[in-house]
Amino acid sequence: MQPILAVAAMGGTIAMTAPAPGAAAQPRLDAVDLVRGVPELGDLAAVLVTSVCTKPSASVEVADVLEALTWARAQVDDGASGVVVTHGTDTLEETAYLLDLLWDRPEPLVVTGAMRQADLTGTDAPANLLAAARVALATEARGRGVLVVLNDEIHLAVRVTKESSTALDTFASPGFGPVGRVQERRARFASPPAARPAPLPPPEAGPVDVALVEAPLADDGRVVRAVLAAGFRALVVDGSGLGHVSAATSQVLATAVADGVVVVVASRTARGGTGRATYGYIGSEAQLIEAGVLMAGELSGRKARLLLHVLLHAGYAGAELAAALEARARV
Repeated sequence: MQPILAVAAMGGTIAMTAPAPGAAAQPRLDAVDLVRGVPELGDLAAVLVTSVCTKPSASVEVADVLEALTWARAQVDDGASGVVVTHGTDTLEETAYLLDLLWDRPEPLVVTGAMRQADLTGTDAPANLLAAARVALATEARGRGVLVVLNDEIHLAVRVTKESSTALDTFASPGFGPVGRVQERRARFASPPAARPAPLPPPEAGPVDVALVEAPLADDGRVVRAVLAAGFRALVVDGSGLGHVSAATSQVLATAVADGVVVVVASRTARGGTGRATYGYIGSEAQLIEAGVLMAGELSGRKARLLLHVLLHAGYAGAELAAALEARARV
């Protein structure tokens, strides 16, 4: 008896074609179209499909991700061996990470996409979907949380990021590398599954009430002040180096914390993450921590924003919030 594979489509380049020769691509394919384009899937499993949305990934909402999560849970509870979610690559790492925070089943949940639209010669869409299916059906993939599979590489959702706007090998896990590969028609992992933090309860399907800003050269704090004035519940700042901001911005952040705003500083560097006690000048990680600012560790600002959103919706606050953030900041 064949295993059951569930496939949920969420748009993106993998679902895009040109409406006319020479025209720019638009999302036009649904889950049925994508599966029909990879006949080998029928040799692997009985395939169940749904189309959550057909959007470019910059327009994906939390509600769309929660709909995919609910459907994926229902499929594995009804006997599916694994789930594949197809998605645009622009925000794929964010959707994958949000799903990873919430995924509470041992069955593999694999997110994939494509860098070349479906109607181009040399499109990577069919190969990526087939590779993702092989991983989702692999016993060795169980218990690893959400995985990202493109270009025959297998990455953990918590580590992966998109590095290139055009290259086929755009996804990488800086400082770590992939946890496995698809080779000779099977998933191969370098090591057993690692322990994962307990899954968190899903947030409500509303807007993310956590702002994300960057702290660039010569930052005088005006952008942060404007964002805070907009009424956001919390703020993530992509700082430089080990989690640094300008002296002016550090004063704005300290005032925000004193006023009850949750502030997290991440590092905009690809590797290394934030520190805690290397530097002690105004705007350094040590001074910010002393002022009550939290550090994102090895999480990018984009992922720290989503984690903070989920934690706040789950009722975390104060020391409990800081501990939960720190536990998940080590990826």
